[in-house]
Amino acid sequence: MLNATQYAAINLLFNSGCTQREIRRLTRHDRHTIRKVVRLRTPRPMAPRFRNRKMDAFANYAKQRLKAGQINSVQLLASLRQHGFDGSLAAVQRFVRNYRTELVNGKMSVAVPCGSSLLTDDHHWILRLMQGDITASHLQTELGKTLSAEDAQFIVNTVRTSRLGLRNRALIIAAHLKGIPARSAAHFLLIDRASAREYLKRFHEGGLAVVFDLSRKEIKKADDLLYKDAVFKILHTPPQSYGFNRTTWRMPDLKQILATQGLKISAINIRQIIRKAGFRFRKAKKMLTSNDPDYRDKLKAITEILRNLKSDERFFSVDEYGPFSVRLQGGRSLVKADEIKTVPAHQKSKGSLIATAALELSENQVTHFYSERKNTDEMLKLLDILLVKYANQSCIYFSWDAASWHASKKLYKRVEEVNSAEYRETHQTPLVKLAPLPSCAQFLNVIESVFSGMARAIIHNSDYQSVQECMTAIDRYFLERNQHFKDCPKRAGNKLWGKEIVPPTFDEANNCKDPRWRS
Repeated sequence: MLNATQYAAINLLFNSGCTQREIRRLTRHDRHTIRKVVRLRTPRPMAPRFRNRKMDAFANYAKQRLKAGQINSVQLLASLRQHGFDGSLAAVQRFVRNYRTELVNGKMSVAVPCGSSLLTDDHHWILRLMQGDITASHLQTELGKTLSAEDAQFIVNTVRTSRLGLRNRALIIAAHLKGIPARSAAHFLLIDRASAREYLKRFHEGGLAVVFDLSRKEIKKADDLLYKDAVFKILHTPPQSYGFNRTTWRMPDLKQILATQGLKISAINIRQIIRKAGFRFRKAKKMLTSNDPDYRDKLKAITEILRNLKSDERFFSVDEYGPFSVRLQGGRSLVKADEIKTVPAHQKSKGSLIATAALELSENQVTHFYSERKNTDEMLKLLDILLVKYANQSCIYFSWDAASWHASKKLYKRVEEVNSAEYRETHQTPLVKLAPLPSCAQFLNVIESVFSGMARAIIHNSDYQSVQECMTAIDRYFLERNQHFKDCPKRAGNKLWGKEIVPPTFDEANNCKDPRWRS
């Protein structure tokens, strides 16, 4: 059932010259309802309710109070209480609402006499275009030939046959070219003014093709390598380096830094980039962010070395794998649908292993041996092996994480000794330079990626019967890997050695540490 306001709106549209079909399109009422309203002219009075209302005795006083000035229902109730009214607030609110509705309807009926028009000429023109009264040729003529015949026909066809969103775009463009203000057209079409301004902006930048181009980008920002690298470069840097007094990153901070770099991306897309990489902020691992105050300086030094590395120089990424126990290991494996693979929680270990290794980045070759423990002596042993193996080079660089035995006085003293002119001339060894990684930055240690690939290939799901058998498998893995990269030096390892989580190259955006490995 229509209320008095809806009756008045239909009568006003009819008095302004709109046909019943136009009124039906604008108000969305049934055509029989509109025909009945136009015939009756005034709403049918509702049947009186024979109910004793407490407000009836105070109606005149309440109306005087409402006419006197700005007063709300609560204030009116307080005033009525002083005169003996014992009704509820809901009764007062209902009275105030009905009174103000009657007042508005009375003003509308007085202010709009029969035959006057609420619709402007601009609105009438938009209605004519909506109803198909304006053909493509007429539209082109009325717009002063600002549109080609093809564009005019496209607008007319869009208004007649397309869905609502596209119809509104066509009507806004046509109204703008007609000289109708965007605000007036948007108000008449019941769309947001900001949307109308956006349509006109696209039209002036690229024409109708841009306004009606609904295609999405082929590559979403969450999958764009440019945005991925930028996000992880920021994540790997302490927030203090960018002026934030925080110890962990937040989405608004990441978004702000990316915006200053000219990369506009939403927080949702940043979150998708991080999630697709396998990280969650609620379980942020220690290696994700370095707390080294000299992070930038150390990173810049390593980057400069790699950028200017000569043909007779070698750069080594050094670390240890282990110690790990030789026993039945768990991992992903192919099983039947109803089978659950289990690993005993308590096992008798067959021994333990520590593999100390160095990855040469330019040729992707691994040099390794087995250690009994992690200490400076093992680092000295690795240094001596590399000095002999790469004696034909002019310089070798050592890069490792901030473990205590990697930065001991004994090691620095040995490096100083092998760099002396007498030692080099006697033993024909290359110059040794140290390029330590920032502290808590295992994700930058490239050999971690090689260790992760080795673990997934021959350690996970293994059940070696002895330490020697495990050592044989590791030796074979590194032998085959080195041979592969000698035969295919340009490949990054994702053809045959696809178990490595990232390409074995030094990159600030890389996380070479296995995300599932906790240090």
